[in-house]
Amino acid sequence: MFIDSHCHLDRVKLKHFADDFSLLIDNIRENNVERMLCVAINLADYPAMLKLVEDYADIDVSVGTHPSDAAKEVVDVATLVELGSNPRVVAIGETGLDYYYGPEHKIEQQASFREHIRAANQLNKPLIIHTRDAREDTITIMREENASQCGGVMHCFTESWDMAQQALELGFYISFSGIVTFKNAEELREVARQVPDDRFLIETDSPYLAPVPHRGKPNFPGWVPHVAECLAEVRETSVEDIARLSTENYKRLFQR
Repeated sequence: MFIDSHCHLDRVKLKHFADDFSLLIDNIRENNVERMLCVAINLADYPAMLKLVEDYADIDVSVGTHPSDAAKEVVDVATLVELGSNPRVVAIGETGLDYYYGPEHKIEQQASFREHIRAANQLNKPLIIHTRDAREDTITIMREENASQCGGVMHCFTESWDMAQQALELGFYISFSGIVTFKNAEELREVARQVPDDRFLIETDSPYLAPVPHRGKPNFPGWVPHVAECLAEVRETSVEDIARLSTENYKRLFQR
C-alpha cells in the first residue's frame, strides 16, 4: 500500500470520473493508495478544500499559502495558528520561495515564508516547503527562523544534493514526485539514490506533473506507484520496500 504525501484533490478535474469525487477516491484506492495529504495553496480556497474531503478519514490536510500567491494573500501567524489548530490539519503549507515564477515578489514571499515557519513552530506541526530557483534564500530563512524545531518536508524536490543535505541536516524529509521519472532528471535520480531510507517520501503533486508513462496528462494520486517504481530501480530495491519505507516515514513525520 502507498501514501501520496502531496496532492491537490480540489484541483483535480472530475470529468474523467463522471464529475463524482467519490469515484475519484474509489479509483485511488483501487491503485493501492491508502492515504493522501491534500495540500492547501491559499487560504481563500481552503474552506472549500476542507469541505470536499471532510468525510474521508484517510485524507489528511494542510493549511497555508503557496509562494506564488504570497503577493495576493498576506498571511499572519495568528491566522495560520487558528486554522492549523484543527485536528484534521497535519502540516503548515505549502509555503516557501519560488523565484522562477515570482522573482518580482521576493520580499512578499520571504515574509510569508517566515510567518508560516513561526506558525508551524507554535503548533509543533511540520512544514511543507516548495522551493524553486531560491536555494540559498530558502535554507537561510529556514535557519534564521529555526525551522528545524518543527521539521517538515521539501516537497516535489528538484534541487541539488548539496541542498538536500542541508535540508536533511535541519531535520527535513525529501519528497519525490513524478519529475524523478522524467528522462532528463538524472541529477534528481542521483539525489533520490542518496537520501537515507528514513527520510524520503513519495508524492504525485496531482493534478500536475504526471509521472512517466503518463507524462503530459492530468495527474492523479493513483499514479504514485509509478514514482515508487522509479525509486525502487534507482535505489536497487523492491517497490514493496519503497512503499513500506515511505509509508513509515509519512506516519512518523505527520504523526498519523
